[in-house]
Amino acid sequence: MATTILKSVIDEKKLNRASEILRALAHPVRLKIIGFIDKNKSINVNKIYGSLKLEQSITSQHLRILRAADVVETNRNGKYIIYSVNYDKVNQYINAIRTYLEPKK
Repeated sequence: MATTILKSVIDEKKLNRASEILRALAHPVRLKIIGFIDKNKSINVNKIYGSLKLEQSITSQHLRILRAADVVETNRNGKYIIYSVNYDKVNQYINAIRTYLEPKK
């Protein structure tokens, strides 16, 4: 009797994107930055690195990663770039993780 094994097709592009998002969300400094932005609703990079006592270059690198993962959004206000949390995307990511972690029935 032949058995059929269904092999899942792994979409490498989607897997890489998921990995990028999870790495963005898992870093302690990025979590601290997200929490600070959330607390302030929207804030410029100078306030972020000044208040969190981070180097400007390090803060910019972390914000770049968070932007690439769509975790934060930016708006320009004159010479300042204002950051805010992209709650729609963050909630989407959290729901996807919850779905994955739910026990199989």
